[in-house]
Amino acid sequence: MEPEAIAAYIDELLQAPAFGDYAPNGLQVQGHRPVRRLVSGVTACLALLDAAVRRDADAVLVHHGYFWKHEDARITGMKASRLRTLLTHDMSLLAYHLPLDAHPELGNNACLARGLGLSVTGTFDTGTYRPLGLCGELPQPESLQAFAARLSRLLGREPTVVAGGEHPVQRVAWCSGGGQGFIDHVATLGVDLYFSGEISEPTVHTARECGLHYLAAGHHATERGGVAALGDHLAQRFGFSHEFVDVDSPA
Repeated sequence: MEPEAIAAYIDELLQAPAFGDYAPNGLQVQGHRPVRRLVSGVTACLALLDAAVRRDADAVLVHHGYFWKHEDARITGMKASRLRTLLTHDMSLLAYHLPLDAHPELGNNACLARGLGLSVTGTFDTGTYRPLGLCGELPQPESLQAFAARLSRLLGREPTVVAGGEHPVQRVAWCSGGGQGFIDHVATLGVDLYFSGEISEPTVHTARECGLHYLAAGHHATERGGVAALGDHLAQRFGFSHEFVDVDSPA
């Protein structure tokens, strides 16, 4: 399967052109090898690229690729090493950022819903042309501690927990990655708890003062699901092999 054809398929599947994003979605580095082995990971760091080389991968699929807005355009240092690895080994790089957060089946937020047993009831606006965040409900109320423990088991790391009161958790909103900045809007939605990947100092006070539980579960940890699910989907559809490689990140 040619990398250009795979990118065209993903573009349509994720409706990538509909998103205003911080980096280009799609085929970011073009190799000439037909794709028989695909490696996926969260970020196109050098460790992931080296792992792909060891596996003789033809293409790498990631959530966090290259060429972000306002970054230095010069091909030096770390950026040069990464691109040199791809080009030397003729590997393609495909990257999908916000479209992979938002997809209703393969997206990061959809994967989180399935893993936590949340029934999706709607979305909330994140100012990105297409909504990224989801709202949902648990089958029955549970304590903040019980929900945090289940999230920890799912993602393999302890979340940072900010209690917004003593109330139980049933109505939940969530947005993977760096979605903590949406907490002011989420606080108006009538949910019991909001979780995302990161936390900043104002997030703590907003949660406490608005009576909203907040969990920061890790940017990397909340964004593993989508790229792995998309890679599996592509492998099944096109008949090539796929392996998700988790380069651990504490962030």
